[in-house]
Amino acid sequence: MQIINSPTQAMAPRWSADHLRLHQQLLRQPLLLPQGARLLLAVSGGQDSMALAGLLLDLKRLHHWCLHIWHGNHRWRQEANQQAEQLLQWAESQGIESHCDSWQTPIHTEAAAREWRYSCLEKQAKALACSHVLTAHTATDRSETVLLHLARGSHRKGLASLSSARTLVENITLVRPLLCFSRSDTSRICAELGLPIWLDPSNTDPRFSRNRIRAEVLPVLEQLHPGASRRIAAMAERFEAEEESQQQLLDLALQTLLGAEMVEINKKALLALKPANQAQILLHWLSKRNARINAAHHVEKILQELKNKNGRCELDNQSLFLEWDNQNIWLNSHPDCNESRQRGILRAQL
Repeated sequence: MQIINSPTQAMAPRWSADHLRLHQQLLRQPLLLPQGARLLLAVSGGQDSMALAGLLLDLKRLHHWCLHIWHGNHRWRQEANQQAEQLLQWAESQGIESHCDSWQTPIHTEAAAREWRYSCLEKQAKALACSHVLTAHTATDRSETVLLHLARGSHRKGLASLSSARTLVENITLVRPLLCFSRSDTSRICAELGLPIWLDPSNTDPRFSRNRIRAEVLPVLEQLHPGASRRIAAMAERFEAEEESQQQLLDLALQTLLGAEMVEINKKALLALKPANQAQILLHWLSKRNARINAAHHVEKILQELKNKNGRCELDNQSLFLEWDNQNIWLNSHPDCNESRQRGILRAQL
């Protein structure tokens, strides 16, 4: 473990161009972090999350938030416990209430770690009655995610990932306030504000795909086209805005395709549309039922198979299956479950 900078003591709020930048963004988007809201910050101790904590701590006097810090100890390294203790001590020195969860057995995959973190954040936010959970994703993270999704063949909706805000669970919103900042910005902010940083060797471990994008792909793109990372992130933001504007139109279109029981799609009516519209409506319908298709090629395959009289296929969350006959398309939770019973369950969820 390596600590950069020295832990700062509580001091008078500071003001810089970065404070102004975030403050103005919040004034333009007042619902992003509402005045007086109870906020739970996910802080790893790295430069991004420490920059977020530092900025929000200084802006607190203007927005009257109640700040809490949460740290997840993955126990990936021997010094993880020491790092967690030092981070909580720093939070206490700043007058911020902090909370920590530790994984009992080491987590070895990115997906498992992410799922565990969000589960803990949801639980902690409910316990503290926090309306917003904050993560420190930056524009750099967003550009890395876009490249990963492109490589995996993600559908257009996947390219709009890492939105500035989304519903985590009912009454709790997940917010990413730093999407207008880059990783170089957060490094500078930590240095200027004298914030401590706990370096995590796993962030450079080439076993993780995101680290290779960060270390090997983006630097080449920046050499070829300076500012590439910023433009990729801006493209994702445009996709996000377009996705939001389409939701109302998709809701209207979906209403014309729902079957008599209101939980089925009329297959013939869907297949009569242009392929691009078929894909958008199918994805929209599935997302409203917490079902996922992430890869574009998977969507195309399903649309081709729908031309068969009867069929069934797995979705990305494998507990659900898409099924169809000559007239309708519906969801089942298991290929052997009773169809009429499942339709009744889905109807009750609407």
